[in-house]
Amino acid sequence: MSRPANPERRREVTDAAIEQLAATGIGSFSLRALAEGMGQSTRVLTHHFADKSALLTAILLRLDERQHAALLSTPGWDDPEVEVGSIVRSAWERNLTPGELTMTRLIREIEGLAAAGRLPLPGAGFVRGRAEFVASCLMRRGMSESSALTKATLLNAAYSSLQGDYLITGDEERAEAALAELCTWIDSCVQAVRHTDS
Repeated sequence: MSRPANPERRREVTDAAIEQLAATGIGSFSLRALAEGMGQSTRVLTHHFADKSALLTAILLRLDERQHAALLSTPGWDDPEVEVGSIVRSAWERNLTPGELTMTRLIREIEGLAAAGRLPLPGAGFVRGRAEFVASCLMRRGMSESSALTKATLLNAAYSSLQGDYLITGDEERAEAALAELCTWIDSCVQAVRHTDS
């Protein structure tokens, strides 16, 4: 009889799998190749995850957890007086630092493969959940739930596409100019709500 999986150890294994996939890519990974890259036996993965799909689900959930934690720790996230644009800029700068760049590329790869139908995601949470999370930031600044979700969806889509553009082209000046426009737009949306309420 096998030992029950330890939740803390499961998270450690998931984090190690994420780090390995950030280095190698996720497009055609197998449990065997992933375990070898981690310096482990396949049994380490199968002890915690029933199959590749279960591991992928855990990876997506953990990536969301890590992204949400990073945003929550961004100065001003919970402060309605702080412009959302400054939070967007902070996230952009953090995502493109040398220490975060491979993780950013992994997330963009997951999105691209999923959109192409080559990586079946176990649910819509990886994208929908991020929109709901960002919407919570906008709701703290006075937006209605439905408007916040719509604006967050647009903000996230523009941000991801712009980041993909920058990673592909390396055109920093153009990307930064577009980012500035995006930040101005979302801040104007928040301001419009405040003027309506006042």
